[in-house]
Amino acid sequence: MSGLVRLKYCENALEANRDKQILAESGINSFIANEQLIQSDWLLSQAVGGIQLQVFEEDLEKAKEVLADYKDNEAFSLEVEHTIEDPDFDFVCPECGSNHIYRDERPSGGFGLGILILGIPANIPKNIYHCYYCGNEFKH
Repeated sequence: MSGLVRLKYCENALEANRDKQILAESGINSFIANEQLIQSDWLLSQAVGGIQLQVFEEDLEKAKEVLADYKDNEAFSLEVEHTIEDPDFDFVCPECGSNHIYRDERPSGGFGLGILILGIPANIPKNIYHCYYCGNEFKH
């Protein structure tokens, strides 16, 4: 049996475990190195090379293909319905016509201004909306 080789570096343990599960579903054994060490002290991440997903040498190419295939199909698996019943807003996305949209709730520039002038945070909505279906960002 051949030795373990690094397949990829992972930003966090969640990503590593997700990819490990994807590989397991395809019959590929994989291992996560440095997960516990970095979770206990993330400052060591640079010193030890981060969280690594490792596979056996003979499985390396197949593992790369499986993860690439997952990445290619990830957007399609998360795709939502084009139209929904009882939408929150009475207008549609100008790009695709979907009524499946949401308002951007992040504070606008007025947030800091509200603190400066009023002394209290005032969330002034930006009236920017996002379409779940096509990802378009638009004002209304």
